[in-house]
Amino acid sequence: MSGMLEYRTQGYNGYAVKYSPFFDSRIAVAASAHFGLVGNGRLYVLGLTANGIQAEKWYDTQDSLYDTAWSEAHENQIVVGCGDGSVKLFDISVDEFPVQSWQEHNREVFSVFWNLVSKDTFASSSWDGTIKIWSPQRSASILTLPTHSCTYSTAFSPHSPSLVSAVSSDSHLRIFDLRTPSSASNHLVALIPIHSAPSAPHIAPLGSNRNAFLPAECLAHDWNKYRDSVVATAGVDRIIRTFDIRSPTKGPVALLPGHEYAVRRLAWSPHLSDVLLSASYDMTCRVWTDGSSMGAGTAAEQNNVTGKELGRMGRHTEFVTGVDWCLFGAEGWCASVGWDERLFVWDVRAVMSS
Repeated sequence: MSGMLEYRTQGYNGYAVKYSPFFDSRIAVAASAHFGLVGNGRLYVLGLTANGIQAEKWYDTQDSLYDTAWSEAHENQIVVGCGDGSVKLFDISVDEFPVQSWQEHNREVFSVFWNLVSKDTFASSSWDGTIKIWSPQRSASILTLPTHSCTYSTAFSPHSPSLVSAVSSDSHLRIFDLRTPSSASNHLVALIPIHSAPSAPHIAPLGSNRNAFLPAECLAHDWNKYRDSVVATAGVDRIIRTFDIRSPTKGPVALLPGHEYAVRRLAWSPHLSDVLLSASYDMTCRVWTDGSSMGAGTAAEQNNVTGKELGRMGRHTEFVTGVDWCLFGAEGWCASVGWDERLFVWDVRAVMSS
């Protein structure tokens, strides 16, 4: 593929990649030695230059790194989730050590996510069955939200500073509203079974011998950037689903089957309301439409449209674990990382079927 850039995270297997919200030429990669099973972690801060991708800085950690998120308020600050249960904040103007470290989770921290609206808080989720809300200015977490199951992914809504979502090993999508009283189910306002059957009878489970969608661990989710009630989920059962959280009992709106192994990461396009990227253990990144652009998202959403794959990138040679869109410039540039110790920066439009 012409125009593709590559960087080797030598000795470290990629787990997450994030573009800076301030600079179109800065990318962070969270990576781990020995596939994250044992050993150190490394946070790379990389620059896109005329001479390719260059390492601006990196930080070594005592345990694996599983996720990272740039601060939305401070251009030099970035948070990571660690295998030892810690959450660390780095300032890339400071060498070597984190400027803050919190140790409250009891298991691996698999997800961190900065509040895109208020910009002054971030969330973490852990295998210990909790989500925690943090402020960089405070030495302890602000709030703990229980999920009672291994929570692989958490996020703030890009449309509200108070809505927090999570997916976990119990095959449910949870929505928390921090404006509600804590006594009301610990802020939980929706518990959506991801494996529930769609309301449209023409969408059947994959495989001729199946008569139900079985529960499966959910590994990833993301909020649509334009439709404030739409969330996509994916995980072990290989199917990407979209949900409208206004109708939590109606099942998925769209199903996007196609990946051959578990889906590890999802990212809705910041430019197009119906397009999302996925990263999978089948060693591909795929770009999809959820079908909502048909009839401006109304007819499609009412009829449970099966989405369509628009193209794929197959240059990775191991599990693909991270993917992110560039917010700036021409729509379509993205980055992906995997266990093959490689970061690719590439143009989605180059893989889309014409």
